[in-house]
Amino acid sequence: MEEEKKSLNFIEQIIEDDLANGLNKDQIRFRFPPEPNGYLHVGHTKAICINFGLGEKYNAPVNLRFDDTNPEKEEQEFVDSIKKDVEWLGFKWDKELYASDYFQQLYEWAVQLIKDGKAYVDEQPSEMITEQRKNPTEPGVESPYRNRPVEESLDLFERMKNGEFEEGTMSLRAKIDMVSPNMNMRDPVMYRILKRPHHRTGTAWKIYPMYDWAHGESDYLEQVSHSLCSLEFENHRPLYNWYLEQVYDETKVAPKQREFARMNVSYMITSKRKLQRLVAEGAVTGWDDPRMPTISGMRRKGFTPTSIRNFIDKVGVAKRENLIEIQLLDFCVREDLNKVAKRVMTVVDPVKLVIENYPEDKEEWVETENNPEQENAGTREIPFSRELYIEREDFKEEANNKFFRLKLGGEVRLKSAYIIKAERVEKDENGEITTIYATYDEKSKSGSGTEESLRKVKGTLHWVSAKHAIPVEIRIYNQLFTVEQPDAEKDVDFLNFINPESVATVQGFAEPSLKDVAVGEPLQFQRIGYFTKDQDSTDTELVFNRTVTLKDSFKP
Repeated sequence: MEEEKKSLNFIEQIIEDDLANGLNKDQIRFRFPPEPNGYLHVGHTKAICINFGLGEKYNAPVNLRFDDTNPEKEEQEFVDSIKKDVEWLGFKWDKELYASDYFQQLYEWAVQLIKDGKAYVDEQPSEMITEQRKNPTEPGVESPYRNRPVEESLDLFERMKNGEFEEGTMSLRAKIDMVSPNMNMRDPVMYRILKRPHHRTGTAWKIYPMYDWAHGESDYLEQVSHSLCSLEFENHRPLYNWYLEQVYDETKVAPKQREFARMNVSYMITSKRKLQRLVAEGAVTGWDDPRMPTISGMRRKGFTPTSIRNFIDKVGVAKRENLIEIQLLDFCVREDLNKVAKRVMTVVDPVKLVIENYPEDKEEWVETENNPEQENAGTREIPFSRELYIEREDFKEEANNKFFRLKLGGEVRLKSAYIIKAERVEKDENGEITTIYATYDEKSKSGSGTEESLRKVKGTLHWVSAKHAIPVEIRIYNQLFTVEQPDAEKDVDFLNFINPESVATVQGFAEPSLKDVAVGEPLQFQRIGYFTKDQDSTDTELVFNRTVTLKDSFKP
């Protein structure tokens, strides 16, 4: 039976229609255009996967272009982090480009617009310009400088470029339509004076292009065929097209802007300004804090590129915005980690277990699988001895028949080792159990083939040999916010919804093989959850972050 063909999303349909109407397949080109004013977050993963995914589908180049038009907020640190994130997600760009590459061309085109009577220098403050624009139902008021002589605007614009005027005293505006119901068309500002050094051009420029002016023209210069952006730019499309019309050469490709719904995920925020506040006000430890919805934070938490790409694929490409449940993201992470994560034994809330009939001076190595989901994952050996650590919650002095772990007089199998029976306990002055004493069935060793080894018991526990255990710090991460939409209420500061229990640190013990794992390597702490080694680890102090719990009832 033929495999069912996946239906086209609306963007793919647009491209297919363009190809049917004469667009040459060799002319298809995309771009991912981040502003280097912060770290990329989960919302950006959708734009990355859409653009680069289309590049893969149509075997078309995808540019990585930094729209670096605001030197006040942009830094090389952000450029470097963005490149790292895109590469980590598994994508390769064709060319690394910058809007600042085109500053001279943009300036020359702006001069031509002034000469054509389509732009003018305005000497009003920005507050007055905003006031004169009015609202969509009320006609705007024309600037008193709107019809100033061309030569005057040309002279002032050049002097603006040369740094003769102070910030805020002048701007260059496009002359379009002050009564348009689309506010973006009411003589938008094209340039403002900004005497700030740029991370690439230094102090060469004293004026900088506005985003709307630079973005579309950069697309055109790069011959991007389909300029894909989030829905918030839908009302900017008429301006995008108007700017293109002023410079368009009919022998070239005219970029087509189309919009898709941005991605909002419950219990997360995707506003760079608000993410900056989290960092600046110390609510998190930095942009890569594992609680942050940044790609670097998700990477540090232990998310995999495959899990994020699968998540975006399940979310799909829509025209309407909606709130995606964070459980779907966790499901995708858990689904991938189940396939790739090595199973290891770690005890996060240890209590000592002594096997009284096991020789005191004896130790042995037992064989255990690395990942039953992987055919070729192989096995490894872990040490076993008389004294072990098990999870405190895995033992009760008394329990009903539904408790399938260890209880006094009851039996369990120690994973990959022996069947044991709890005999008695020792407690401290507060009545807390300090040691569990047990006996083992010497012939019940897993994999030995004996009749005793084939005996069925209902519970299997993970454990760590006390003699060989390595101490580890374990960071248990939960959602950063206590409500689904922390920034939904305009009158309430989103920081009020910070979860005070978003991270807990516990000290546990792990099998010795964890000394050798790499930072970021996916692991399953058996019966506990998925974890990864954190960058804070040293040779003597190992730190592990919880990526996601082992199970969830969520079904996509």
